Amino acid sequence: MAYVGTPIDTTNQFQSLQGKRFSGNGSTTAFTLDVAPSSVFDIEVFVENVRQDPNSAYNLSGTTLTFTGAPPSGTNNIYVIHQAKAVGTIEVLDGAITTAKLGADAVTEAKIADDAVESEHLNDNIISGQTALAAEPADTDEFLVSDAGVIKRIDYSLIKGQTMTPAFMAIKTPNQSVSANTSTIVTFNSEIFDSDGKYNTSTSKFTPTVAGKYFLFAQLNIQAVHDQATTEFDFKKNGSSVMGRYKHIALNSSSDREPSLHSSIIVDADADDYFQIVTFTDFGSGTTITGDNAGFTYFGGFRITGA
Repeated sequence: MAYVGTPIDTTNQFQSLQGKRFSGNGSTTAFTLDVAPSSVFDIEVFVENVRQDPNSAYNLSGTTLTFTGAPPSGTNNIYVIHQAKAVGTIEVLDGAITTAKLGADAVTEAKIADDAVESEHLNDNIISGQTALAAEPADTDEFLVSDAGVIKRIDYSLIKGQTMTPAFMAIKTPNQSVSANTSTIVTFNSEIFDSDGKYNTSTSKFTPTVAGKYFLFAQLNIQAVHDQATTEFDFKKNGSSVMGRYKHIALNSSSDREPSLHSSIIVDADADDYFQIVTFTDFGSGTTITGDNAGFTYFGGFRITGA
């Protein structure tokens, strides 16, 4: 006839009851089981084929079974039967674990870096699905990189491109009179820009404060020189000349000349070096340096990266 009642469970696999035998020696009271029972009532304990009272004859601590009195001597005269049935391992089906089943912070950096996590297991919106950063990252913002196959984090400050700063440009306003045969500091008193506030319009000094190599450039427009007069300017570092002197000689004695003298240099600077432009003329009555908003006379510079 047909089976009547609850259908037989054909899905799960059940294991046989586990047991363990020991030999008493009349003095030993503690014996080690292969499996730790949950309580004294999860096992049946027999000594000389007599079942022991779980309330008084023994107690459990993990896998240690301890009798309140030493069992007598005998070969395999003690045996233990585990009452609880062990269900076979249940295999998780492929694709069965969803996002909702993951606990908060369950996916650790160790799991992300595990070679077992293949690319097809990662959602393709792991980046595009996040909030976009609308500004340049802070220096302490971190990124993940693969260092020879090992996932590591790195601060933005270590991978961002170096900026060509400090940088500045200043122009002269208004005109400046220059006496003959006297070295004169050229004043550039109007800033076009100053990235880090390293140029001082009061002293006409550029003090970068950041060690490195710097590209400096300058132009002076000189008014009305003639009679083979010489006019020049130098880049001064801490008050001393460095390479970059530009010289002009007016050869036509009957006509005024208004040359624009231009020069540039690459120079080393440490944390406290400063730079100025100094001009000199031997024209008998002196000369005038043009200053206006058109920028005929200017001084600028910037740090060279990678040098």
